[in-house]
Amino acid sequence: MVALSGGVDSAVAACLLKEQGYEVTGVTMCLGVKAGESDRVRCCGPREVEDARNVCTALGIGHHVLDFAPALKSFVIEPFIREYREGRTPNPCFQCNRHLKFGDLLGKALAMGFHFLATGHYARIDSSSGRPRLLHARDARKDQTYFLSGIAPEALERVLFPLAGFTKDEVRTVAREANLPVSTKPESQDICFIPDGDTEKFLRERIDISSGDLVDEQGVVVGRHRGLALYTIGQRARLGLSRGRPAYVIGKDPATGRITVGGRELLFSRGLRAEGVTSFVGELPFRARAQIRYAHAPAPCTATLEGDRLEVVFDQPQEAVTPGQTVALYDEDGLLASGIIQEAVP
Repeated sequence: MVALSGGVDSAVAACLLKEQGYEVTGVTMCLGVKAGESDRVRCCGPREVEDARNVCTALGIGHHVLDFAPALKSFVIEPFIREYREGRTPNPCFQCNRHLKFGDLLGKALAMGFHFLATGHYARIDSSSGRPRLLHARDARKDQTYFLSGIAPEALERVLFPLAGFTKDEVRTVAREANLPVSTKPESQDICFIPDGDTEKFLRERIDISSGDLVDEQGVVVGRHRGLALYTIGQRARLGLSRGRPAYVIGKDPATGRITVGGRELLFSRGLRAEGVTSFVGELPFRARAQIRYAHAPAPCTATLEGDRLEVVFDQPQEAVTPGQTVALYDEDGLLASGIIQEAVP
């Protein structure tokens, strides 16, 4: 079973598997997402379901559409709203991969008699040590191991990533040569359940967003903010007055509704604590590299794991460690473990 999002990557994954001799069937997760008002490409909307169906027709394979709207609400949307309400900044793609694609969808595929679930993600799976782990994809620019880092290792035994050895340019070439109807389709960048990418509007319709005080590191009120949920750690604070230097969000307090701002030097943390750990190795090495958000270059660190609690100490302080985001630990080849950041160590 190949999870088809309506994009070029998953379409090429299905095409490659068919060429390799697999019996392939496509499936699209219907998430109950409204189309929105713009024409921007989105993930898993009605148009994407139709594009996935057209890909299956072109490849001569079957196509299923399965209802995942309740699962999306329970495992992704509701936690997303709750995290923002509590002053944190969540990673919905991490939770979607963990619970929906490689949780519920994989379970449905196996129950329907399929041997594997395949997707168009850019990552490699290595089982040489007896315990499957995720390794970096060939195309470093497209590597998606960070977003996949919450998948249960045992699930990887039944997962295929056909694009692991391809670059994005090569995937486009395969799509053109195979005359796939999505070969020129641009990539989706939005959160799938937020119409038009308007996160502020989405949150205002679901949680109480009230203005509050902006305070400096001494607790002195220096301005007002528009709502706690609308700011994240490291964001530039627009104070509407001159303080002689730029100010950044360095802390958020849901109990008081206050946001603390300060100089950039106050954004740096020497470490972090994380929970909800997924480990891909039998024993976590003392030395690793920690990635604290998607656009962050993994930083050398020491790491210790006690039960479900992960503690990371950076060799050099890192900027804007954000509670709610994912921390992924790597060695030179790929993933060691991941967790959800609970707090930064100043």
